[in-house]
Amino acid sequence: MEKIKIEYQHDATVARIILDDGKGNVLNSQMMEELQSLLDSFKLQNKLKLITFEGEGKHFSFGASVEEHQRDMAAVMLRDFHKLFFTIRDLAIPTLAKISGQCLGGGLELALICNFLFADKTAKLGQPEICLGVFPPPASIILPLKIGFARAEELLITGSSITAEVAFEIGLVNKIFDDKHVLACETDIWIEQNILPKSASSLRYSVKAARVQFNHILTNFLPQLENLYVNQLMATKDANEGIHSFLEKRLPVWENC
Repeated sequence: MEKIKIEYQHDATVARIILDDGKGNVLNSQMMEELQSLLDSFKLQNKLKLITFEGEGKHFSFGASVEEHQRDMAAVMLRDFHKLFFTIRDLAIPTLAKISGQCLGGGLELALICNFLFADKTAKLGQPEICLGVFPPPASIILPLKIGFARAEELLITGSSITAEVAFEIGLVNKIFDDKHVLACETDIWIEQNILPKSASSLRYSVKAARVQFNHILTNFLPQLENLYVNQLMATKDANEGIHSFLEKRLPVWENC
């Protein structure tokens, strides 16, 4: 069963990617593999002006697969997940996330790498990894760049979620709309007005220029955090306990080590 859908719109200048696993649009290994293959294919599509991401159904994404966060799978999972971020960096095609419902963990990280985040009022955004005894490497870098350290650290260290309204107030999302239908309609209008009249080639140079500092920081620090996660965090008892307790549907018993 395929985990993503792709639709080309506006004379194939816009690629609409829909996450669809039939439930919470969990970013498991299969979905990441399909996303990677699709993104790789965009390297040959010179007329693409925008890539959009959204979730099928009520939610954007519950996040990455918790099962694949287990110690024996974490290294491969993170490597494949982070490869998506570097591919989006290298493509330099403008990206836009359309967020409804739950947008958590790896799901929010996928949205965060986008140039634009549009949401409707059902959206709930958060990085709850700390509740499982772990941390989110991409978000730990990107959130401070987008909303400042004070707001970012609150989300990263407490694991709390925020509403679309709060996300808009702190500058995390660009626009909010009443519901998913209005979100879709108004986003199309925005694309027609702000993206389609532009040169696809020039848009890519604009993204590279706007993100020169962002990309430098991501490139240099994401491998460091991946190493910290895989080789130090996952060697602790509590990180493994947090993952296992979630999978076993029980409260974690922390040993603080």
